[in-house]
Amino acid sequence: MVISILGYTLLGVYVLALTYITFYCLMQFHLLYHYQKKRKVVDHENLLDISAEIPFVTIQLPIFNELYVTERLIDNITKFDYPKDKFEIHVLDDSTDETLEISRRKVEEYKAKGFNIELIRREGREGYKAGALKYGMQFVKGEFIAIFDADFLPNPDFLRKTLPYFKNEKVGVVQTRWEHINENYSLITRLQAFQLNVHFTVEQKGRDAGNFLLQFNGTAGVWRRETIDSAGGWEADTLTEDLDLSYRAQLKGWKIAFREDIGSPAELPAEMNGLKSQQFRWMKGGAETAKKMLPTVWDSDIPLLKKIHASTHLLSSTVFLCVFVMGVFSVPILYFLNPLGIDSDYFGVFLLSLVSIIFVYYVANVDQEWKEGSKLWLILKFIFIFPVFLALSMGLSLHNSVAVIQGYLGRKSAFIRTPKFDIKGLSDSFKKEKYQAKKISSVTILEGLLSLYFMAGVYYGYAIGNYTFIMLHVLLTLGYGATFYYTVKHRGV
Repeated sequence: MVISILGYTLLGVYVLALTYITFYCLMQFHLLYHYQKKRKVVDHENLLDISAEIPFVTIQLPIFNELYVTERLIDNITKFDYPKDKFEIHVLDDSTDETLEISRRKVEEYKAKGFNIELIRREGREGYKAGALKYGMQFVKGEFIAIFDADFLPNPDFLRKTLPYFKNEKVGVVQTRWEHINENYSLITRLQAFQLNVHFTVEQKGRDAGNFLLQFNGTAGVWRRETIDSAGGWEADTLTEDLDLSYRAQLKGWKIAFREDIGSPAELPAEMNGLKSQQFRWMKGGAETAKKMLPTVWDSDIPLLKKIHASTHLLSSTVFLCVFVMGVFSVPILYFLNPLGIDSDYFGVFLLSLVSIIFVYYVANVDQEWKEGSKLWLILKFIFIFPVFLALSMGLSLHNSVAVIQGYLGRKSAFIRTPKFDIKGLSDSFKKEKYQAKKISSVTILEGLLSLYFMAGVYYGYAIGNYTFIMLHVLLTLGYGATFYYTVKHRGV
């Protein structure tokens, strides 16, 4: 009796987790449907004519301890193909290391060259990035505000390409697609690009095409000043202030125009600890924003399907919690299948999630982003990368689940920025003393133990002749093992 209760409880939780994962993947497939309908439509918007009357623009560069990339960022922004008297640059530098002196030196250098550029510094770092942006608003003179994180290198024609879309008075934000400076640096950077390619094609453009709520991605975009003010301004009560303000603005009636055709190059985290800090911030902030904004979304008068997609979007980080639960529970469920008389073939219905997500990632990468090589080569590349991506995603699920749980519980933590090391090619290195993680956390130790746990699951399944979960457990073993290995390998010494 006790065994039956325990078995059915484990099975119930496992099925609930799988059901949520499947629902999320089907919603992604629905975005793919909208994306496919609109992706062939090209908007031939002309460059802004700078010989005519043009708007004044403020460019904000929020920086905190970015020793290796601050100089190249400021140099790059001054190359914008836009009249000097029609834009200002605000370097919002909260740094506590040598970065501040770099910022100060570059600001003085470009002031001497006739640029309207200022270093804006606060006494403290209250509110982190959101606090810096909010503080900086009092100095803004522009009708439009472009924002770039320290690792971005926007093209000179960025403003001329984005500003024309504000001719539509309902457009409050123009968001561009992230490109990847160092995609081919390592397997870790390739896998990040593999996932981000989905977000900046199927997800963002799919939401745009379906008239669903989408998001400003925190950088490489332009805001209408009026939009920020009317939506209540930047708020620091979540770690994803960009997602939060995006939703508040759209629920006020503003539109976000996503431009898949305008690329903004940026540097991907090159090592595991940097990737983890970025993931933690995104996952925890996503949970905080979901907790904050979901009641407002459902109280609004937007259509039901729009509310469902908004909820799926805001709750997207919760998928990692379900992946973690699904993986951990799948091992003991092997023991209970026969005693409970459960036919494992019933789990086949959940393959819909895998098939859906394969299509999504195939279109985003093979059809859209990968340009070099024959079609056969690209397909073979996808066949290799996709299962490796699944393994790493599952390997990060414990780390990301901790972030999600903290977000929902309201546990506050600092905004831990993702260090960048000016990595553009294979000859560059992230093995620099500054900004590298030194300690091994308890979560990392658990990741190593989970790799052994799922290895035992592989052995047990093979020993009893039940291969239902064997591929899942192989991927989980490799995913947690790789996450543990690279976290330890990439720590500072």
